[in-house]
Amino acid sequence: MVLFDEDPTTLIRETTNQFHIAPDRDSLSRVSQSLASLHSTRQAALSTQQRSLKNLSRRLNSLQTQREYEETHHNAGAHASSILALDGEKFRTAKSAYDTEIETERLQSELSSTNSQLEQLEREGPEGGVRRGEEAEDEVVLKLCVLRGLGVEVESVGETGGVGRVVVRDVERGDVRVLGSDGARVAREDVWAAMG
Repeated sequence: MVLFDEDPTTLIRETTNQFHIAPDRDSLSRVSQSLASLHSTRQAALSTQQRSLKNLSRRLNSLQTQREYEETHHNAGAHASSILALDGEKFRTAKSAYDTEIETERLQSELSSTNSQLEQLEREGPEGGVRRGEEAEDEVVLKLCVLRGLGVEVESVGETGGVGRVVVRDVERGDVRVLGSDGARVAREDVWAAMG
């Protein structure tokens, strides 16, 4: 055993006074504050993660419930018949579109033909092909046709197209009369007299 010359109480007090523990206390206080701050930060992060986990868990439960509902209410036969009905509708629509396209082409062809006929009619005019320059010629042709129907033939002279002679035939009497054979002008009254 060690013997001390001094009183142990004094020795302990002096030893205690020689230790400087204030910086250690400050350090311990700072460490305690850091630990408290770290604990609160970790607690906040943990709370956030727990809330996120609860939200995800609720969403998972909702999706599982929806999946179970779909599985219990899914009818494969009805789905197949629905697909077949939609396919039939699709093919009917395609056929209708094809028929409409064919009809459109036919109507376009008919429209083109009608337009060409309209252009032809517009060229011919309201008289059916007669234009002002041809009216006199057509009038003469019409008169000649009527006279021929009555048994009167008009013969032209040379290239001039003038009236050379008129032959009047009466079938009932068996009579034929020739007017203007001498090159003289034949009057209308003479023709009517020969017919009467």
